Amino acid sequence: MLNIEYKYGGDYMDFKIERDNNCLIVSLEGEVDHHNSEIIKDKIDDGIIKYHARNLILDFSSVDFMDSSGIGLILGRYKKISALDGNIYIVDNEKLKRILEMSGIYKIIKIFDSLDKAREYAGR
Repeated sequence: MLNIEYKYGGDYMDFKIERDNNCLIVSLEGEVDHHNSEIIKDKIDDGIIKYHARNLILDFSSVDFMDSSGIGLILGRYKKISALDGNIYIVDNEKLKRILEMSGIYKIIKIFDSLDKAREYAGR
C-alpha cells in the first residue's frame, strides 16, 4: 500500500514523503542545505513516529547539491531508525558520491542506484 503523506516545494528543494507498509520513502529534488534540511528532518521524524516506520529510504537521485547539513540529516535519521531496530537505505547519484564516500556514509548505510532496487531490498 502506497500513500503520499507530504509534499513540499521550496525555492531550491522539492521533496515528498510516502509510506509503503512499514517503510518511509523520502524523495528529494534540488539542493539539500542548511536552508531546508531542518524542515526535511522534522517531516521525516514526524513520519517515523506517526507511522511506526522501521525502514527509511532516502532517495537523493534528483539532488544536485548537498552540504554538511545533508550529512547531518542522514546521520541523525540513521541513529533514530537504528534505535528502532530498523534500516536506512540511500539512493545516490554521481553528484553526491564523493561527499557520501568522504563522510563515511557508504560504510554504514546500504546504497542503491535506483529507488526500485531500494524498495525491493527494503521489502524483502
